Amino acid sequence: MRTLISIVAIVAGMTPAPASAAPLPEGSADHFAGSQIRKHEGTGELRTTESPPTEGKVPGMDVSSHQGDVDWKSSWAKGARFAYVKATEGTHYRNPKFTQQYNGSYDVGMIRGAYHFALPDRSDGARQANFFVDNGGGWSPDGKTLPPALDMEYNPYGETCYKMDQAAMTAWVKAFSDTVFARTKRYPMIYTSTNWWNKCVGGSVKFGDDNPLWIAHYNSKLGPLPLGFDFHTIWQWQAAGLFPGDQNLFNGKFEQLQRIAAS
Repeated sequence: MRTLISIVAIVAGMTPAPASAAPLPEGSADHFAGSQIRKHEGTGELRTTESPPTEGKVPGMDVSSHQGDVDWKSSWAKGARFAYVKATEGTHYRNPKFTQQYNGSYDVGMIRGAYHFALPDRSDGARQANFFVDNGGGWSPDGKTLPPALDMEYNPYGETCYKMDQAAMTAWVKAFSDTVFARTKRYPMIYTSTNWWNKCVGGSVKFGDDNPLWIAHYNSKLGPLPLGFDFHTIWQWQAAGLFPGDQNLFNGKFEQLQRIAAS
C-alpha cells in the first residue's frame, strides 16, 4: 500500500523520496571515485600495459581523503594540469582534506573541480545536490573551476542499483543535476562506468545533451560509452600511476579545458 507521503508526492507531480535504507555501517563514509567500479569490474591492470594515446589531450588526476595532504607542486611538475577533489558523500560526509586539496591544486595552477559520491537510496537527488553545493560543490567563472561532478557507481552497501529501477534512478540523477544547475548555473559532469550506467540508469533521458561525461574505464582503449552519451570529456583510465589518486585524460587541448572552466 502506498504511504500518504507517496500519494501526496504523486498528486503534486513530484518524485517520491527513496525508501530509507539500513543504517550505514559503523566507520563507513569515504568512497572514492571508482572504488566500487574496481570492486565489480576490476582495475584493468593486466590489460593496461601501455598508456592510451595522449596527443592533443591533457593529463589530470582525482583525489579524496585517501591521498591525505597532496604534494601539488610535484604533481604539477610531472604534468598534471587538472584535478577533481571529492567534497561530499550522501548527506553525512565531508572530505576532511578538501581545503588542502581543492585550494592547493588551484594555488599551483591547476584547473580543479569538486565531486560528490552519490548514495541514491539514502535521500533524494535534490537534497544531496544541496548538501554538495553547500560543502564545496560550487562553481565560479574564473577559468580555473571545472563543473561540479556527480559520481554514480555501484552501491557500496548492497544491491547494485540501490534497489531502484531505471525510471527512479533517472529521476534521481535529473533532480540532482537540475538542482546543481539552479544553484551554480552549470550542469554537473557525470562520472560513471558504462556497465553500471546501462544497467541502472539506461538511456530514456539523453543526459549527454547537458551533462559532460567523465567515464571510468581502466584500459589503454576507451571502449563503448554509456547510453545517452555521444562524447566523453574526461576519461579515468588508470587507478594509480604517475600522480596521486587516479589517472585521467581530458579529451581535448588545454585551451578547451580552460573554456569549459570559464563558461
